[in-house]
Amino acid sequence: MKILQGVRDFAAQEGVDEQAVLQKGMEQKAVEFVKRGGQLYSKA
Repeated sequence: MKILQGVRDFAAQEGVDEQAVLQKGMEQKAVEFVKRGGQLYSKA
């Protein structure tokens, strides 16, 4: 998958493992989700 390869490439570039990159990304998305109101569906 193209996205997974992008994660692998970024992890190699940063010198960290894939799991650390994925965890950091999920933490960032969680903060974004809360800032937007924490609802699964929003009006466009």
